[in-house]
Amino acid sequence: MLYPRAATILNSIARQYISRALPVSSASVVDDCGLAVSSATIRNEMTLLEEEDYIFRPHHAAGSIPSDKGYRYYVGTLENVKLPLAEQRLISHLFHQVEKELEEWLNLAVTLIAQRVQNIAIVTVPRPAACQLKHFELVLLHDNLALAVLVFRGARVRQQLIAFEKATSQADLALITNKLNAAYSGLTGSHIRAKKMALSPAERQVTDCLLELMKTEDGQEHEELYIDGLHFMFNQPEFSRGQRMLNLMELVEQRRLVGVAVPEGLEGPGVRVIIGQENKAEVIHDLSVVISRYGLPDEAVGTIGVIGPTRMPYAHAISTVGYLSSLMSRLVAELYGEGTPVESSPPEVN
Repeated sequence: MLYPRAATILNSIARQYISRALPVSSASVVDDCGLAVSSATIRNEMTLLEEEDYIFRPHHAAGSIPSDKGYRYYVGTLENVKLPLAEQRLISHLFHQVEKELEEWLNLAVTLIAQRVQNIAIVTVPRPAACQLKHFELVLLHDNLALAVLVFRGARVRQQLIAFEKATSQADLALITNKLNAAYSGLTGSHIRAKKMALSPAERQVTDCLLELMKTEDGQEHEELYIDGLHFMFNQPEFSRGQRMLNLMELVEQRRLVGVAVPEGLEGPGVRVIIGQENKAEVIHDLSVVISRYGLPDEAVGTIGVIGPTRMPYAHAISTVGYLSSLMSRLVAELYGEGTPVESSPPEVN
């Protein structure tokens, strides 16, 4: 634990480097902190901070830059990281101006985060751990051909053609949908398979179709991702050298960004901050991630967050992600009229 003067100096270095992306000199620390001590004392304190790995210098004559350990200490000292009330009202107003559709909300959320934090923003579509059927409909297209329209928890819709062995009618299909919706609504594929029911050949065929689509849905390797802000990364000095940006672009193109950025065990309320080498994946060891869950626990949960260089405006990123995750949770709960939303505001930084 740092004593107050050393902590003040470290936080000054972190704030200044985040703002300017230039190594911070002792003279800049004196001007920023207003400490009633000499520049020599500040330099001595900075030397101790360097020895304890809170800061480093890119070369001997340069100023200081926070290390991952220094940023971690700085983030731990942030208090009351909430968006100003005026910004909260503006964002809430923008959401209520768009149509009440999940896709519209996700597009708006990822755009707002990217613009406000000036880094990469990611939002995934909320989905349950296992696919759950909400309801389905059968629409007669021709004599023995029908279209099955499935709606899963989390607003995912899938369609499949079913060719029956015998001619049927829309009235017959309505009887099938009423019976099977009553039996299967809210269940996962494994629960439907375990259910013991007397089924007609047509009902069995429809059930098999549902199970096949649910199996496909559960087998999807990638979360549906909304992403914005890549262009902001091109303007970051950390990415002036091509290899870093190429590595990041490769993750995006291969749809692996969420997989490497989301930490294991990310559940429940609160904003998580993962700095540099705290990330499990080596490919993002020079990046920081500010991330949270949102949605309806045990129903449909998504991820919302920011990815950027370790020189990230952490206070603004934490407050923005915290407020948007809380707002999105309430909107998702309102859209489906059920459940208690994941709450992340005020953010709990851990």
